[in-house]
Amino acid sequence: MRSLQETIRPSADLRNHYSEISRQCREENEAVIITVNGRGDTVSLGYEEYRRMKSRIELLEILAEAEDDVNNNRVAPIQDTFDDLRKLLKVNDHDKI
Repeated sequence: MRSLQETIRPSADLRNHYSEISRQCREENEAVIITVNGRGDTVSLGYEEYRRMKSRIELLEILAEAEDDVNNNRVAPIQDTFDDLRKLLKVNDHDKI
């Protein structure tokens, strides 16, 4: 897994050098941390990096829920799951006819 590079810039740069910051985020896949009064305020990311990050977070949330289900014995045999899916698919196929 690659690590996301970060750059820190003051909020005035966002106003005065937006095009440069946007290019930096998109082309160099960097996160630009915008500071106000010397403290982190916001982060700017390229859209594709944002989508990748969001997808990874959503996957991690699903995996955490699944792990919680396993730890709390909320599981079913795989054959039961496949049987349920087959029934669902048959019902959906009949609805189309």
